Amino acid sequence: MVVVNKTSVELNHFILKKLLRVRKANKNDLNEIYGIACSVGSSEKVSEQGFLVDDYRSNPKFYKKKLLKGINSLDHFYVAEYDKIYGFMMTYTKEQWLADNPDWLTEVYWRPDFDKSKLDNFVVVDKTAIKADLTGQGIGSLIYTRLLSDLKSEGIHNIFAETIISPQPNFASLQFRKKQKYSLAGMRYEDYNNNLYTDLIYHKKVE
Repeated sequence: MVVVNKTSVELNHFILKKLLRVRKANKNDLNEIYGIACSVGSSEKVSEQGFLVDDYRSNPKFYKKKLLKGINSLDHFYVAEYDKIYGFMMTYTKEQWLADNPDWLTEVYWRPDFDKSKLDNFVVVDKTAIKADLTGQGIGSLIYTRLLSDLKSEGIHNIFAETIISPQPNFASLQFRKKQKYSLAGMRYEDYNNNLYTDLIYHKKVE
């Protein structure tokens, strides 16, 4: 039996190396997922920590409904769990993404040298959220490893992800793209909630 002091800094690394498991989300996870979303998705955006665009605390009923829809419909909605949930990732198939974002392919300003044959079959990593005080500990990478494994088995070879650089840059997300060896594929402008965002579009080949 392992006994640890759960308030210690060492627990973070201990969980990651020995105890944390990644699994697909289910409806019973909703409240914990929502709590994590609130911890990094609020009115205060911290570039170095990373953030979600929406203020999840502003309308709990609305955002819980959106998250539950994702849990029930997405093939690649994962949570990282030990004694509780520490992070989650929402990933859309091409069909699911274009159903919600029908003009996405034409809205993106693709790099001239980008091979558009990679758009034949892909997924889009939409949201990756780690509990605010545990960002940078490798939890996102563990979830990502599970995603890659599942995509390989399903024959999906391309991943896209968006990172906001304006009006406030998400430095943590940019660093994660670099860590996971994404390459810049394009950019787009997004008018969302009366704000104009600039998103960099990153691509990674699943090998």
